[in-house]
Amino acid sequence: MKAKYNNFLFIGEAGSGKSEIAVNAARKLLTSGDKKVHFFDMDMTKPLFRSRDICGDLFGLGMEFHYEEQFMDAPTLVGGVSRFLKDEEAYTVLDVGGDYIGARSIGGFAPYINREDTMVYYVINPYRPWSYDLEHIDKVLGEVLGVSHISVDKVHLISNPNMGPATTAGEVLAGNKKLEKIVAPYKELDFLCVREELFPEVKDRLSIPVMPIHLYLTYPWAVAEKQKGGSEGHGRN
Repeated sequence: MKAKYNNFLFIGEAGSGKSEIAVNAARKLLTSGDKKVHFFDMDMTKPLFRSRDICGDLFGLGMEFHYEEQFMDAPTLVGGVSRFLKDEEAYTVLDVGGDYIGARSIGGFAPYINREDTMVYYVINPYRPWSYDLEHIDKVLGEVLGVSHISVDKVHLISNPNMGPATTAGEVLAGNKKLEKIVAPYKELDFLCVREELFPEVKDRLSIPVMPIHLYLTYPWAVAEKQKGGSEGHGRN
């Protein structure tokens, strides 16, 4: 994370881990204690994991969470974005839907996003089909920049070689190596994100900075299984 910035924008295709990284980044900013943190869930495509689903936990940490309720699949845009993007006394974190449909939601804020105090991160997961090769990455990113009107020079890349909660350190290293080979000739990777449990194993084995992340967003079926197990255990006692 770059300390000189007030605004942080996270974009990434569904399944890239973008929302998880955005939540962790906001938490990191919150612990700095020097400014209030405003988090905007602007993902309107109703993916499986949404940062708004854990807003209660974040409110408990003192973070201001902004999102708009949706009716079925109708896209809705949360208000107040421009106000906080202009506020130098606060950190603003935007979690934006990564495809060109979701990225349209921020097109009107381009004058603020393209300013020097805003950092734009594009999350790439090399284990996802749309990040399989340079052609796929370039296509999706080009569509996103086209509708959002964000300058390509503003974009910084995050490596997130993640295959779920069971991802191993070896898979992280292999995925990042593949991604570096694809994009390094054109744009460097700013840093890599890794599940906090794997951080000790990989932090000294990579040539780029590593950010440990806590998994706040969980698989719905994993939660159900955990609750079921707890209930069965209680019954046995």
